[in-house]
Amino acid sequence: MKLTRRMTLAAFAGVLALGTAMPAYAADLIAIITPSHDNPFFKAEAVGAEAKAKELGYDTLVLVHDDDANKQSQLIDTAIGRGAKAIILDNAGADATVAAVQKAKDAGVPAFLIDREINATGVAVAQIVSNNYQGAQLGAQEFVKLMGEKGNYVELVGKESDTNAGIRSKGYHDVIDDYPDLKKVAQQSANWSQTEAYSKMESILQANPDIKGVISGNDTMAMGAYAALAAAGRKDVIVVGFDGSNDVRDSITSGGIKATVLQPAFAQAQMAVEQANEYIKNKKSPEKEKQLMDCVLINGDNAPKLETFALKN
Repeated sequence: MKLTRRMTLAAFAGVLALGTAMPAYAADLIAIITPSHDNPFFKAEAVGAEAKAKELGYDTLVLVHDDDANKQSQLIDTAIGRGAKAIILDNAGADATVAAVQKAKDAGVPAFLIDREINATGVAVAQIVSNNYQGAQLGAQEFVKLMGEKGNYVELVGKESDTNAGIRSKGYHDVIDDYPDLKKVAQQSANWSQTEAYSKMESILQANPDIKGVISGNDTMAMGAYAALAAAGRKDVIVVGFDGSNDVRDSITSGGIKATVLQPAFAQAQMAVEQANEYIKNKKSPEKEKQLMDCVLINGDNAPKLETFALKN
């Protein structure tokens, strides 16, 4: 009897030890995967998604792929391995991401994309993105107005593998190109980077000292360009960005950068989690896979109302 009791206790202890050694596995887990949180836009996405997921009763796994498609694929493997019920993803490339999202789908893990589209439909359950073309047109219209419809200008473009970079550039040019006295003297990619934009702007300014304006594919590059211009004593140059970050809000209110375009990162991420929740609990997909959210022009009139990629009432 004593031997049997000792064996039973030993077996029970073994089960406990095995349980503690196993990797954490959440019954209701949502994985949130974005580019680096060094960019406040992506951080706002992660914060918004995580807050909504927790509000709805989910555990969260927040990961960063650093715009590296291979790392993104590994993180999706991690989400699958952890038994995630859904993945909220701001992806690392329109083409490079398709296979990774398909892998998740094949494993029974639905993906809800935010901010950036992929070049495939029917793979993700949802693709919720800002109306980048509409937003770029708003920014371009303000830029044209600020420039007085004439003068030499520079365009800073985002990462070439990112669909949004091309869409925003097209939106800009479909407005600006209607004004023949606005002349683009340089167009360079700064890969969404503030540091790279600073360096590129220094070189462009040396070659084109007579520029009057800079239109940028995002706020981070706009901040880098403005810093380079300020360092050269050229605060007269008009700079317009795109995103609606708090940093650019502060620059606008202090008379620096003149305008930006708000894309609702926080609300977009929360909408994705709400749709994921509906899919998890009710197997209900959104009516449309691709969903556009309109952007809002931010200038001196409404900048004080901007907070973390959302306008306060």
